[in-house]
Amino acid sequence: MKPNVVLMDINLGDGENGIDCVRQLKPLYPEILFMMCTIYEEDEKIFEALKAGANGYILKKTAPGKLLDSLRELYEGGAPMSSQIARKVVNAFQIGAATADTSATSAPAKAISILSNRENEILELLAQGMLYKEIAGKLFISQETVRKHVYHIYEKLHVNNRVEAINKFYGR
Repeated sequence: MKPNVVLMDINLGDGENGIDCVRQLKPLYPEILFMMCTIYEEDEKIFEALKAGANGYILKKTAPGKLLDSLRELYEGGAPMSSQIARKVVNAFQIGAATADTSATSAPAKAISILSNRENEILELLAQGMLYKEIAGKLFISQETVRKHVYHIYEKLHVNNRVEAINKFYGR
């Protein structure tokens, strides 16, 4: 029986690397969701893991309750990241967006016009690494309403998860 979710460390010991493991397993088992759980906060490791096929990236210092929430979010179709990691991802895309062509027809401008104001607001909060529960509390709406907005965001941007939505929004 195959697992639905795999919690993967980057350093597996004996010279083994969790990123390489995900890179090998993801094409063989695309339905398995891989969550990196590691001490590494370097941009290089984060992006290498996401490119390899990781669906989420959380730090080992994350509180147990938040880790469980993140695993639930991953299983429910999200792409959870520790807030520090999400901030690094957002910063990388903002730097990339600032150096890219910023004409009125750029991807972020299109995304803004495609999404409703509320969807843009939720996408920004997702990019900050917030969980559905946190977004619901901040915006005074139910988690189910957040889930429906996220579904519509994914549908409108033609993506399947948070990382893809952020990538598309920032034109990557």
